Amino acid sequence: MTIPVSIVILAKNEEENLPALAKSIPWCDDVHVVDSLSTDNTVAVAKSLGFRTWSNPFRGFGDQRNWALANCALKYPWILFLDADEKSTPAFAAEIESAIASAPETVAGFYCCWKMIVEEVWLKRCDGFPKWQFRLMRQGRAAFADFGHGQKEADVQGEIHYIKEPYEHRPFSKGWADWLDRHNRYSSKEALERVDLPFNLKEAFSKVGPVRNRALKGIVSRVPGWPLVRFAIPYFLKFGFLEGAVGFIYCANLGYYEFLIQIKIREIKAARVFVKK
Repeated sequence: MTIPVSIVILAKNEEENLPALAKSIPWCDDVHVVDSLSTDNTVAVAKSLGFRTWSNPFRGFGDQRNWALANCALKYPWILFLDADEKSTPAFAAEIESAIASAPETVAGFYCCWKMIVEEVWLKRCDGFPKWQFRLMRQGRAAFADFGHGQKEADVQGEIHYIKEPYEHRPFSKGWADWLDRHNRYSSKEALERVDLPFNLKEAFSKVGPVRNRALKGIVSRVPGWPLVRFAIPYFLKFGFLEGAVGFIYCANLGYYEFLIQIKIREIKAARVFVKK
């Protein structure tokens, strides 16, 4: 059964992950891969899977999603954004089908959430499930803006509802070293974004997850010892220790990621002081 949704996949050097993603979306007949100048066989693999391919240099997740919206010949009015290390599930696809069939014109899109899978373990506690991102949208009713190493919704014309059934997120599919390498780069972007975030206590208590998370980043980045707290909250307070050795390694890396962000914020502030002098 085909669901009337176009899927956009942002990719760079993802020849390993694309086949598994393709296997999880047999219900879609309009899949587009926006390649960021890969040096492996990403484009060839995507074409062999029946996907349409496009090429555009990567400047940021928000910018790349907007490029896809403007340039890909999307077949359907509903667009789902997935990453190459993610997979749909039958339950996720079924909820999408039901949601778009019943969505009134006032709905511009949906927040979706993932279930973090590491070494075939669902890190529900360690990863703070659910985490919401704007991933399913009605064409022409929203755009994206870069935020840290990711993106946030922008220019939304209408309501945003929720798809509560998760898709799978497998960020360690290429190993821990690859994750660390990527997050070292991501931490630089996060530091640049967070260094000027205001202290907004009101938004920190917002019921809208993405709004709340952005405000919390502006607060916790100012807290001494936050990397240790970032480890302790999911591992101890949310019982992440029940998820075994993989849970410990994941939480330790979350703390390390926040440590990288804090020292890079420190460097940015020091550089600004030096320039003023």
